[in-house]
Amino acid sequence: MTSLFKRSIFLVLAAVAAIGLSGCASTGSGGPVKAVYHINDSVNATAVMRNVGNHLEVDPTAKIVVVSHAQGVDFLMTDAKDKNGNPYNITVEQLSAKGVTFDVCEITLKSRKIEKTQFIPEAKFVPSGVAEIAKLQAREGYVYLKP
Repeated sequence: MTSLFKRSIFLVLAAVAAIGLSGCASTGSGGPVKAVYHINDSVNATAVMRNVGNHLEVDPTAKIVVVSHAQGVDFLMTDAKDKNGNPYNITVEQLSAKGVTFDVCEITLKSRKIEKTQFIPEAKFVPSGVAEIAKLQAREGYVYLKP
């Protein structure tokens, strides 16, 4: 084979590879970004709410689910406040109005002996927080974020 022929084959293969790799950067269906924010401690709740708000500010079409378990469910309880005394429910209500879903782990409720009635109306309940995160990632195409 001549060097010109080898070079031509190389350029063709390089072009095919570049075209193939460019598809890897696509978002697939072209629909909204779907993100699951994971919270398992009450210390992170303020940061999570801020990150979710920032996320929606730059991408208002994003579909966001906040999944909580362990101590992370505490910020969704009635009268819960951050370290500065600000009630969480106001921010949760605002984010919920923008389509954010707040999931609470029922296994946590059982192990901590907490009743569903102790939570604000925006809280939704799932059988298992970690199983819900796995389902959202594996079956529904959500990206995982843990601030």
